[in-house]
Amino acid sequence: MTSKIAIITGASRGLGKSAALKLAQQGVDIILTYHSKEAEAAAVVAEIEKLGQKALALRLDVGDSHSFDAFVKTIQQALEQKWQRSDFDFLVNNAGIGIYAGFNETTEAQFDQLLNIQFKGVFFLTQKLLPIIADHGRIINISTGLTRFSLPGYAAYAAMKGAIEVLSKYLAKELGPRSIAVNVVAPGAIETDFGHGAVRDNADLNSFIASQTALGRVGLPDDIGGVIASLLNQDNGWINAQRIEASGGMFL
Repeated sequence: MTSKIAIITGASRGLGKSAALKLAQQGVDIILTYHSKEAEAAAVVAEIEKLGQKALALRLDVGDSHSFDAFVKTIQQALEQKWQRSDFDFLVNNAGIGIYAGFNETTEAQFDQLLNIQFKGVFFLTQKLLPIIADHGRIINISTGLTRFSLPGYAAYAAMKGAIEVLSKYLAKELGPRSIAVNVVAPGAIETDFGHGAVRDNADLNSFIASQTALGRVGLPDDIGGVIASLLNQDNGWINAQRIEASGGMFL
């Protein structure tokens, strides 16, 4: 049986890497993107290949929408050469950055950077890839628990993710005729290098979050990678236009 193919942005590390490996364990081939961590991306490809799946790493700056046409052409060439296909099955819009700044201190440059990466990039990359997403495919957009609860310092970041959640509902509606399901995964606080590793490396912050989480700890990348892989499992195809929070029960 031909393997499904997933494109995962920002999968050289963290949540994207975990999702790539979890999907590979389910028999899915992976095209992953990275921004600057080429060696780390190559290592993820090697891990996927050890699991018996095909994989490819491509550089992409999701904040530069002008590069998307060339990126899609590269994807089309890769699909033809490596898979003898003209389409792929799953898109996981994961790539992103975190900027911590109070509302009064947020600069226009920070706002624009978040906008370009977290919202504009997702919007137009998905648009450009739509012609080569297979019918009955699926899209997962990554949001954050911060759209449900509020912590000072994340106004701009959370606002962009709120936009992603609204966009996802519209995508689900408009792509319904092609039987493409669109869902949101909203992680809580996770121990990664995201946001300069604050949750992972700041013991006081880590302890505080754990104390406010029903399951009593901070999340790990595999907690989210597993959720993404589960949503793309064939048994979950009827889940559509949903925001799935994976936070261990933060701030209940």
